[in-house]
Amino acid sequence: MNAPVSKETTHAVLRVTAGLMLWQHGAQKLLGMFGRDAVGNWFSWPVGIAGLIEFFLPILIILGIRTRWVAFILTGHFAVVYWWRHFFAREMEFWPIVNGGELAVLYCAIFLFLWTTGNGKFSLDHMVPGPGRED
Repeated sequence: MNAPVSKETTHAVLRVTAGLMLWQHGAQKLLGMFGRDAVGNWFSWPVGIAGLIEFFLPILIILGIRTRWVAFILTGHFAVVYWWRHFFAREMEFWPIVNGGELAVLYCAIFLFLWTTGNGKFSLDHMVPGPGRED
């Protein structure tokens, strides 16, 4: 087995899968897809703004466009989601399994990984030559 090809392939699978899963949460909030009512105002705080972040940024993650910058924003987003909506909102219960924050912690870890590793070989940024290219 050729380890570099396997590493690049699994990196792309993680990036695309995480992006697709997160995009669905944004589509739920903004468009009312997947069994949830849409928010009335896309720019309402906090659900509308979270919906915008979770709908548009995953598209860039999926395509591999500016992955490090987008993953940086998403890492911060999910850190805030965990502490604000799960830890403090649930009587300061730390453990994600107890406070319902497992998904926020998992997304935070995945996007932290993508922030540090970049978009990988199978991405649009990698295919574009020049100084703006991320590796």
